[in-house]
Amino acid sequence: MSRKEMEKTIHSYLDYLKYQKNYSDYTIDNYNRDILEFFEYLNREEIDYKSVVYSDLRFFLMYLKDEKKDKNSSIDRKLSSLRGFYQYLANEGIVSNNVFSLLNGPKKEKKLPRYFEYNELESLFEACDLSTALGQRDRLVLEMLYATGVRVGELVSIKVSDINFNNRSILVLGKGNKERLVPYGDYCEEILKLYLHDAYLSLNISKSPYLFLNARGSKLTERGVRYLLEEIIKKTSIQKNISPHMIRHSFATHLLNQGCDLMTVQKLLGHESIKATQIYTHITTDRLKNVYEHSFPRARIDSGDKK
Repeated sequence: MSRKEMEKTIHSYLDYLKYQKNYSDYTIDNYNRDILEFFEYLNREEIDYKSVVYSDLRFFLMYLKDEKKDKNSSIDRKLSSLRGFYQYLANEGIVSNNVFSLLNGPKKEKKLPRYFEYNELESLFEACDLSTALGQRDRLVLEMLYATGVRVGELVSIKVSDINFNNRSILVLGKGNKERLVPYGDYCEEILKLYLHDAYLSLNISKSPYLFLNARGSKLTERGVRYLLEEIIKKTSIQKNISPHMIRHSFATHLLNQGCDLMTVQKLLGHESIKATQIYTHITTDRLKNVYEHSFPRARIDSGDKK
């Protein structure tokens, strides 16, 4: 397999993810790295990507575990990337079947979504300097991520024309080019109005239709959002890593903790399957148990009550 052929095949798949599946740039970059790593392994073993068989995959799995020392979660993600890639190749008639559909990945370590407590989010909000244009923008990024639970790719793609100011909702283009309406509340509305009537006017030197802009007046990127969040948390005493998805987790967790039903949270997050939303119930169940044990009078026997 020539390098030119390899690059053409991968490029066509990444275009499919971007324009047909509407995957974020961040996700596409991860897919690209995973596929390139597999192709490098195939080149080393002198295996043509069109002729891969099940036994080749078993040796690749051993390579990831024993030589690369990858964690189970990392291996599972790579196999998922390659499974999707080979399904695309099968659909396009480039290979006869998706050989990765035969391979099960290692058991993933169960990890509950990390999230911020509300007081921590308040510290993040307060760390933004509203007297500056970028400070107003950064505060709105935080407020909108938390108020709507949108993915970072959805956030940076919001145009001012997507916002319905009368009923306080935003038309979001999600995965698979599926549209959904997400509401926002009073706090987000207040900062949105401030930003549009002040910072946005000075930042939007190129007459961009997008809501979130960088210092040069161009559309804010996903990487730009990750960077500004990392800068904001440095101004606080919070000893946690931060990411846009962690704020999305906070949105879902706080809704459920306040009694919101799972189906509503699923629709707000834009999950196709309820299974993707159910992971948050582990957190809320633990919280309910904790509240029960500390609030219900007959949940525990106090030592003083024993006779």
